[in-house]
Amino acid sequence: MTRMMVAQPRPLLVILLQLLLSCLPALGYSSNRFFYQDILNGNGNGEIHFNGVKLHVDSSQPSVFALRGSNATLSCRYWYEPELSSPRRVRVKWSWLPIVGGHETDVLVAIGPRIHSFGDFRDRVHLRQDSPGDASLVMTELQLNDTGRYRCEVIDGLEDKSATVNLELRGVVFPYQPPHGRYNLTYHDAQQVCQEQDSTLATFEQLFQAWEEGLDWCNAGWLADGTVQYPITKSRSPCGGLGLAPGVRSYGRRHRHLHRYDAFCFSSSLRGKVYYLQLPQKVNLTEAQQACFNDGAQIAKVGQLYVAWRFMGLNHCDAGWLADGSLRYPITKPSRNCGPLEPGVRSFGFPPPYQKHGVYCYSAAG
Repeated sequence: MTRMMVAQPRPLLVILLQLLLSCLPALGYSSNRFFYQDILNGNGNGEIHFNGVKLHVDSSQPSVFALRGSNATLSCRYWYEPELSSPRRVRVKWSWLPIVGGHETDVLVAIGPRIHSFGDFRDRVHLRQDSPGDASLVMTELQLNDTGRYRCEVIDGLEDKSATVNLELRGVVFPYQPPHGRYNLTYHDAQQVCQEQDSTLATFEQLFQAWEEGLDWCNAGWLADGTVQYPITKSRSPCGGLGLAPGVRSYGRRHRHLHRYDAFCFSSSLRGKVYYLQLPQKVNLTEAQQACFNDGAQIAKVGQLYVAWRFMGLNHCDAGWLADGSLRYPITKPSRNCGPLEPGVRSFGFPPPYQKHGVYCYSAAG
């Protein structure tokens, strides 16, 4: 006679243990090996949630504007309704979504006095904590790539609320063509050339603001989000036609590896100074690099010259070599002998490196 096997019920304790293990990621353990959630959270009673009390999180500034190298505070405050008679221990987490998109990455996580920062933000961020419920993020030594959306998340047991703050850097947008001519850059080439010129690919918001301030450029260029656009303040036939109103023209998203355009780069303030080096005679490109070195500096980059023109009022009518082999000069006070009657950075392109010209140097010491 065949005996039928009857499955025995699994002990309740085993089921609960497996459920707890499957939920560990949700309880706050991340791949960065920082535990940011105590299972027994709160006021010491082992409460994980409580009834009748609501957690609120808000930011008083949806957007913050700053300059490279400066500090910025991204506001975040949390509170309870009704107000609690005793403080609770919560987890505060700040994360960052780059302006170019992608995945959110951790910036900082804190439980009480325990604070941990991550990646490029390590040792550059901390919580302000000026008053109860203050979870504002203080950022120091801002970098060009810090632009993006920051999320302040507060977790109290099963309660989870958040608020977002956009960080935008103020600066200058400039079009860039490489030495080998127009429309020769893939998206990744454009990223690289901007970085080489002490800048980064501009965002649409930065290009739009530059257009509002008068930037007019008929060549299309990559932006940080992978779109290709160009700003027109004066409608004309070669630039979309006379019948099209001024604005930022867009080709939309293009293939980042196959399509080739110019680039719109963005740079912000810098420490130090850019100056035209007074020499007894003109120099070629190699001599220009050595002359800046002998003066305790280095040959200036295109982004540095634009920043000096925009933020430091650099005005000099003599063309000079720059690090990329281009020849340019900055004008803040136009005159008849210095090109067009509008302020700007004039460019003579990329002359042969043996030609003799002046040079612009950059000194970090100021």
